[in-house]
Amino acid sequence: MLRNMTTLPDHFGKPVPIAVIGGTGLSKIDGYTPVAALTVTTPWGAPSSPIYILEHAGVPIAFLARHGLHHQLAPHEVPARANIAALRSLGVRTVIAFSAVGSLREEIKPMDFVVPDQIIDRTKGVRPFTFFEGGVVGHVGFADPFDPGLAGVVQKCAAAMRGDGVVLHQGGTVVCMEGPQFSTRAESHMYRAWGGSIINMSALPEAKLAREAELAYQMICMATDYDCWHTTEDVDVAMVMKYMDANSKNAKHLVGAVLDELCKEEHSDMVLAKHWEGSAQGAVKFMTKPEGRNPEAMKRVEFLFPGFWKN
Repeated sequence: MLRNMTTLPDHFGKPVPIAVIGGTGLSKIDGYTPVAALTVTTPWGAPSSPIYILEHAGVPIAFLARHGLHHQLAPHEVPARANIAALRSLGVRTVIAFSAVGSLREEIKPMDFVVPDQIIDRTKGVRPFTFFEGGVVGHVGFADPFDPGLAGVVQKCAAAMRGDGVVLHQGGTVVCMEGPQFSTRAESHMYRAWGGSIINMSALPEAKLAREAELAYQMICMATDYDCWHTTEDVDVAMVMKYMDANSKNAKHLVGAVLDELCKEEHSDMVLAKHWEGSAQGAVKFMTKPEGRNPEAMKRVEFLFPGFWKN
């Protein structure tokens, strides 16, 4: 599939409102035809991978491999700013993101899926985490990190998953740790005491940057293990890969159903993130006084929001 995609056109003439961020396998969905492979340049560099455009029933969808086409990027190396900025520049306003997670709760079994509604940030400031710095400041609200409308659509599509006993859990708190090492046992118990439901290395700064870019964003998490708090065996790469394999089939079923639902006319305003319009721009425009604005920082904001400084 990747070999075929290298021969695709490197341009696409229409806005692409919906994107999927995850592994390369998610771009291989029945009924979706690859039509373009785009290389996008942003003020924050290049994204993790080419952005593949697939069409289904005439609707274009963007697919981006978060860790690169060959999973060559560690969590702290993912160019999240370039990823989000590149998607927005193509017209994306809705992002469905997939991530493997460890479970911090007995009831969330390996092979289950979770649609979280909260995040605890345990990254260490190593990853660039804002678009608004270096001479243009913006403080954007992040009380509810995910989009409840998108979460509702995902929940509605739960029946698309297959397998005995597989559950889609609605709500929960994802702890985003720095990685790339897994947790210590003490940390794992602490995260449980804090109310954490699942743990990963991918939710941040991706979700924060999506909010700054005024995108509707929802992560769908696929449980692969019980981290190391559980009495079963401790998490390792072999365990994660075993369940990732099994989960990838369900992920494709679920993402296909979610995309079909999002393409319906009734969801058009939500898909275009009308409810987030102006939320970040207002925070930026009135914070840094004109005499303090750095011209280069202003250009970067202009890339995200064309015409921003003219309004």
